[in-house]
Amino acid sequence: MSDSENDDYRVEEEPVLGSDDPLRVFVPKSFGKTTKEANVAAQIEQTRRQVEKPAAPKQKRPASDSDDRDDSDSDDSESDEEDVAEKFPVTHEMVLKTHERAVTSIALDPAGSRMVTGSLDGKVNFHDFPAMTPTTLRAFKSIDPWETKKSAPADSHAIQHLEFSRHSGSVFLCVTAHPQAKIMSRDGGIVTEFVKGDMYLRDMNNTKGHVGEVTSGTWHPADPNFCVTAGSDSTLRIWDVNNKRSQKDVIVFKSKAAGSAGRTRMTAVAWGASAQGNSPVLVSAALDGSLVMYSGNGPFTRPAAEIKDAHRPDTWTGGIDISADGRMVVTRGGDGLIKLWDTRKFKQPLVKVDHPSTSDRYPTTNIKYSPDSRYIITGSASGHLHFLNPANLRPEHVTPITPGIPLITVNWHPKINQILTGSANAETRVLYNPSLSTRGALEVMSRAPKKRHVDDDPAFTMDQSQLGLSPDAIVTPGALPSAKRGAGGVSASGKTSRDRYRPQVQQITPFMRSQPDEKHIEENIPLSRMLHEDPREALLKYAEVAKKDPVFTSAWAKTQPVTQYAELSDEEDEAKEGRDAKRVKR
Repeated sequence: MSDSENDDYRVEEEPVLGSDDPLRVFVPKSFGKTTKEANVAAQIEQTRRQVEKPAAPKQKRPASDSDDRDDSDSDDSESDEEDVAEKFPVTHEMVLKTHERAVTSIALDPAGSRMVTGSLDGKVNFHDFPAMTPTTLRAFKSIDPWETKKSAPADSHAIQHLEFSRHSGSVFLCVTAHPQAKIMSRDGGIVTEFVKGDMYLRDMNNTKGHVGEVTSGTWHPADPNFCVTAGSDSTLRIWDVNNKRSQKDVIVFKSKAAGSAGRTRMTAVAWGASAQGNSPVLVSAALDGSLVMYSGNGPFTRPAAEIKDAHRPDTWTGGIDISADGRMVVTRGGDGLIKLWDTRKFKQPLVKVDHPSTSDRYPTTNIKYSPDSRYIITGSASGHLHFLNPANLRPEHVTPITPGIPLITVNWHPKINQILTGSANAETRVLYNPSLSTRGALEVMSRAPKKRHVDDDPAFTMDQSQLGLSPDAIVTPGALPSAKRGAGGVSASGKTSRDRYRPQVQQITPFMRSQPDEKHIEENIPLSRMLHEDPREALLKYAEVAKKDPVFTSAWAKTQPVTQYAELSDEEDEAKEGRDAKRVKR
């Protein structure tokens, strides 16, 4: 027997890795191509909000009753959580960080698929829920509404209000800190830009547009062709989206405050259905503390009702909303009060409660009715979201969103049943409940995460946000607007051409001047040097040879005509030239 047969071979077992060993990530579990499936339940659970509850004050009680009290307290807390989960979609949240400064306005189209957010940085960001995944929570487009005016970046204006059309959702109203409001498409294109009025006219009834910055605006509750804007020129202007040259109606509010000269700033406006179902109701707040109501269909010569001291004068009332039935109006003033009004008895507030205001720093702080008008929601300076009872304005539920950071804008979408919030830390949060909400953020968290790529890291890719493009966008040549395109090619003189389709002139290098191909042509191809000669000089060098030996013209040498004119002497020639000169002078 050979030595190899006598040797005992020992097969080592595969190494055993611990359950917490980091190498387990790199060890494959099976052979072949594996498919990555999303764990929907785990992804949704990761978005569950962890709300810290304030500790209840401890009270001395007998030791025998301690266990029973603890059990009852835990049962009560669990029942409260269940009640909140059944009423309000706030158990989970999705956070979007797409702005650089405070978020001032949020709007969602009627279908609940396209969301636009406005900020103090002057940008409008577009978010598409059907296109986002848990790892790609970003805006697919970011634009400045005034960049098409070829203005400097310092001329950007803060976004005051954004609101989609209540019917189709194909356009939205964009209000900036500028006298001209805009109607923009859902893709960011400008559909209509309303005209600016003549600031030198004293009578605002004669101006065709706002002469001061627009503070707020909203759509007509029934007609998608009309919207209203409130301006700092003491007017409300009703616009027809099909006519940008002039407003359809102008409502001039004459302030009765002392020292105002009949003018004040209109800070907020709401347009809702009427309680009787006849005509809509138009309600607006002014900086002098007034609250004024008009019949939504006109005429607007005088208000239907007016309250002079609805809020403290010279405080900004930025929040105003009308209930679904048109009977109740809720206002949030800069004086730290929330008041409830009845449109049928528009004289005194039914209820008023204290609520700290943030209008001194963020005037666009709003207050909204829920879709069914069963609750009123608003933010606070402490970063909490308040759900108020519409009958007595008492808090039904309070939950922290951005603790210590003011919560500026809120919105409750009726179709997807999700709450959108914007804070001063530039965060946009979408609150939802998996059992109560549909689509929206729930649809995003139900998708598989996008496979990570090197292009997902902004440190290795070109920042296209300044161009209003998403990092995933594919730009075809010549597809950008003229303001964003390059200047074009370079002409032969070295100057830049405005024609973007003109190719660049090829530069002549020292190597190109002495190419071996040209030398080869000169040596091997006959008459190739004649390409660089002047034809006139090439012919004149044979002039003398042609005179001596006229090969082609010798046949006409004997038959050339003789000159028949008299030959003049030099003196006669000069005299003749003098006579010709005198004739010319005459």
